[in-house]
Amino acid sequence: MIDIAISGLVKEFEVGKKILDGLTFQVDSGERVGLLGKNGCGKTTLLRILTGQLDWDEGEVVLPPDKRVGLISQIPVYPAGYTVEDVLDTAFRPLREMEEEMEQLAARMERGEDPALLRRYDQLTAAFEAGGGYDTDTRKNKVCSGLQIGPGMREQLFDRLSGGEKTRVNLGRLILEDTDILLLDEPTNHLDLKATEWLEEYLDKFKGTVLAVSHDRWFLDRVVDRVIEIQEGKAEFYSGNYSFYVVEKERRYQEKLKQYEKEQAKIQQLEKAAEQLRIWAYSGNDKIFKRAQSMEKRIERMRTTDRPTRERKMEVRFGEREFRGDEVLTIKGLSKSFGQRALFSGVDLEVVGGERIALLGDNGTGKSTLIKILMGEEGPDEGKIRMGPTVKIGYLPQIIHFDHPERSLLDTMLYELDCTAQTARNRLASFKFRGEDVFKPVSALSGGEQSRLRLCMLMDEKINLLILDEPTNHLDIQSREWIEEAVEEYEGNLLFVSHDRYFIDRFATRVWVLEDGQVTDFRGSYGEYRAARERKQAQAVPAPAAAPAEKKEKPRRPGGTKNLEKEVAAAERAVAKAEEQMYELGLQIEEAASDYLKLQELYEQREALEEEILKLYGTWERLSAELEEARG
Repeated sequence: MIDIAISGLVKEFEVGKKILDGLTFQVDSGERVGLLGKNGCGKTTLLRILTGQLDWDEGEVVLPPDKRVGLISQIPVYPAGYTVEDVLDTAFRPLREMEEEMEQLAARMERGEDPALLRRYDQLTAAFEAGGGYDTDTRKNKVCSGLQIGPGMREQLFDRLSGGEKTRVNLGRLILEDTDILLLDEPTNHLDLKATEWLEEYLDKFKGTVLAVSHDRWFLDRVVDRVIEIQEGKAEFYSGNYSFYVVEKERRYQEKLKQYEKEQAKIQQLEKAAEQLRIWAYSGNDKIFKRAQSMEKRIERMRTTDRPTRERKMEVRFGEREFRGDEVLTIKGLSKSFGQRALFSGVDLEVVGGERIALLGDNGTGKSTLIKILMGEEGPDEGKIRMGPTVKIGYLPQIIHFDHPERSLLDTMLYELDCTAQTARNRLASFKFRGEDVFKPVSALSGGEQSRLRLCMLMDEKINLLILDEPTNHLDIQSREWIEEAVEEYEGNLLFVSHDRYFIDRFATRVWVLEDGQVTDFRGSYGEYRAARERKQAQAVPAPAAAPAEKKEKPRRPGGTKNLEKEVAAAERAVAKAEEQMYELGLQIEEAASDYLKLQELYEQREALEEEILKLYGTWERLSAELEEARG
């Protein structure tokens, strides 16, 4: 059965500029489809058409009349005074109406026996039970727990919430409504990792149809099994998830390029032959002249393939400053509170050269605050931070601020970088700001464009510690890939906050998890961290004896040998440092030979350090083996 049928859809906002131009596709019941395309290609326009918010110019849109359609990005306006609990309860309005009618019927039946009333009551009771009327509270609590809508938040007025909080509540309401067709417009934008993973698990069990617009590549890999890409107003189809789409798109490009090159080679050969025939035809031979004309017409008929194009990569590279020594950053006893709310306390961490660290945690745990303390924008309540003497920081904050947003992009570059106009225009062009775009005021840019401009300015600085706070948050997939290319080339230290698991998986060689006021320090990749977390959860909740153990797929390590080389070097430094600590501990044990209590304490430290060295050697050996395999 078809749930969404689009045929020849045309939508034009400006005369002569069709954002959708003959778009045609269908989505069958139960399918999970990812809708991709550059910003401005018409994805959100299509979703608004499907929900009836927007009309179209030509074509046909067919949705089943008996199925409910829900759009995640659409936040309805509720009556004044509605709390979050009231909004969530609107999902159960049909059940509440049935319940009221059942109560009325029960009261009438007490006054007399009427078979018709009893039949109606039995019908309503069956429908009420089938619709989950007796477990609405259980369902609501489960959804609120997964989306982190706590008891305090449920009592708040809905119109006092932030945009992200409203999105979460609206998502919860749609899930509780048991919608048949879910339209998702960037559903993970305001969700942290825990809530995003919960949503993925929910969609995995969801029996309805899903059409998702998302820039979260990990989410697309987990959720969708087919991709539709909107290009120049039309649909391109890919029968797989996002990873399949990437490989298949490149394969199609290469195939078209080969076809084009083969066609051009044949055309050149025929053009040369036609030119020779024309030269011979000058002697007055009409037969040869006609042959030349026939060949030229054949050449024109052969010009069927345009040269395939793909978006040119940004020419990006961070200016790197030489780093001397191992010490990058040392944090001792760091604590921070706001009023009665303690974000973290007693944090002790140390960063050495070559490490790439992902700082993870739920929304509101204090990740951005920790970054601001490192940058000197906030002061700690207790503790100290020491930077290495040769460390030079480059910082891309989550919320971009420009002192003079009224200035044009070009003037902003000229004033802040003190460079020539040509240099500024060249830099801007490498970041896709070309032509008249450079004269726009900074205030006219979108959030993603402002991030791109700030990154453009950051590229000029000589840095060896790059700190990124949600670098991909407002960016489309293409812009995320541009940043990743720059980070891939950068060889200095990296500390970043992100909910983009694709980005985390690609770059993290160490993971800090901020939760319950403490930082858990995991030395390893994001894939290794996830595997360790899953093992811990499995130990906490043992699987039934009869259930076969699920084989875990070995985590993929993107980035090629370059990242592996950096990880091996970092592991070697960690082993060397631990061996030095063991040597110093041995000297302390010799000095404390007559102090029994001190000696006992030192022996315990040595035992713990020996276990740590074994783990570090294991990590180093594993990474070295992977590097040899990658090189081989």
